[in-house]
Amino acid sequence: MEPIALIIALVALVVGCAIGFVLTRFVVKAGAKNAMDNAERTLNDAQKQAESLKREALVEAKDAAYQIKQEADRDSDERRKEIKSLENRLMQREESIDKREESIDKRVESLDAREHQLSSMSGQLERKQQDLDTALSSVLGDLERIAQMSTEDARSELLDRVRSDVTREAAQIIRDSEQQTRSEADKKSREILSLAIQRVAADHAAEHTVSSVNIPSDDIKGRIIGREGRNIRTFEQITGINLIIDDTPEVVVVSSFDPVRREIGRITLENLIADGRIHPARIEDTFNKATELVMQQVQEAGDQAAFDTGIHDLHPELIKTLGRLKYRTSYGQNVLNHSLEVAYLAGVMASELGLDPTAAKRAGLLHDLGKAIDHEIEGSHAVIGADLARRFGESPEIVHAIEAHHNDVEPQTIVAVLVQAADAISAARPGARRETIESYIKRLEKLESIANAHKGVEKTYAMQAGREIRVMVEPETISDSEAIVLARDIAKQIEDEMQYPGQIKVLVIRESRSVDYAK
Repeated sequence: MEPIALIIALVALVVGCAIGFVLTRFVVKAGAKNAMDNAERTLNDAQKQAESLKREALVEAKDAAYQIKQEADRDSDERRKEIKSLENRLMQREESIDKREESIDKRVESLDAREHQLSSMSGQLERKQQDLDTALSSVLGDLERIAQMSTEDARSELLDRVRSDVTREAAQIIRDSEQQTRSEADKKSREILSLAIQRVAADHAAEHTVSSVNIPSDDIKGRIIGREGRNIRTFEQITGINLIIDDTPEVVVVSSFDPVRREIGRITLENLIADGRIHPARIEDTFNKATELVMQQVQEAGDQAAFDTGIHDLHPELIKTLGRLKYRTSYGQNVLNHSLEVAYLAGVMASELGLDPTAAKRAGLLHDLGKAIDHEIEGSHAVIGADLARRFGESPEIVHAIEAHHNDVEPQTIVAVLVQAADAISAARPGARRETIESYIKRLEKLESIANAHKGVEKTYAMQAGREIRVMVEPETISDSEAIVLARDIAKQIEDEMQYPGQIKVLVIRESRSVDYAK
């Protein structure tokens, strides 16, 4: 029974496989036929679409070609018009050139004719000039014979008359201009100066240069000198100053042209006397400490001056040089205090004139900078200070104001003039400065000699400590008009040749007297 079932199963399996194979081939053939139909339809659609795109591209290309052709036609038309316009212009220029050539030819012909005429006329002019010279010499001879004067005498008399007239007119112009200037500027300048002086009211006790050191007893002098003078030699070599030890009781004099070095030497000597130990090693140690102390004071003085004036961008070397002015005096006036006062005065006057006071204050603070090193460098302290300020980056305006404050150069800016005025105000205040009797007498003699050197001056007197000079003139030599010119010339010469604080009044007196007696 089981073999039969197995045979039946095998037969059924074979039959199933055959049926499956037949069905599979039938399905594959049907799918292939459908795929071929779909591919043929897709190909037909693609061909139709390609034909449509081809027609559209052809139409667009035709349109583009037509537009390009139209644009090319327009461009060619415009170019034809431009070429035609250029041709017309060229034709016009050629015509104008031809006309110019014709006119030039005509002018050349006329110039040739004129040149011929001028050449013929030159001979006539030469003959006429000779005739005129002959006639002029004849007339001059007749005039000299009639007037009994030579040509040189007549020329001299004419020049004297012209000079007299010009002098009179110049005097009148000077008088009118001075009156007009004074009427307009005097009131305003007085207001500004008085306001500046009132707002900058400072003490003006004159300082004396510290040049002596008090000692407790004369026994110290021997210790300062040392055995065979070794202490004093060491002191002078290290400090660079001179010690003067004489018979003056309980005083040792310190002498040096450098004020900072003199201050260091003074402090060194005072510390040595206070300590009591005076020998070369101790002198050197004390000197180093005094140097550090004074340099610190110099730096602090410069910083404080810049802070007080509101100037915070100065070069460190300028600040240090400014601080050195603390130990510098001019006619007994402390130069650093004077510089601060000039800065304040210049700033106030600049504000009153409607200007920026910063530049004026800066120039006023630095105007005497050269006095800190004028013992080391030859030349005017104004020029030295200007070179120093220029070297450390100050602006040309500030440098010019420093250089011009004593008229070493002519002031060209308002700031320079304000610094000049502020410097004169600070120096001219009562008690601000003092002069030695020798320099005072020399200044008065210089004033009188300048005035006496002018023609027609009879006597000259310097009055009011040199603030006024009275000039007596010969009335028969100097007229009233010439007296005005003489006063101006003397004042101008004083400005050019002398340096002085404030101003000097020049008063020319012409006195004419007639005396007779009744008998």
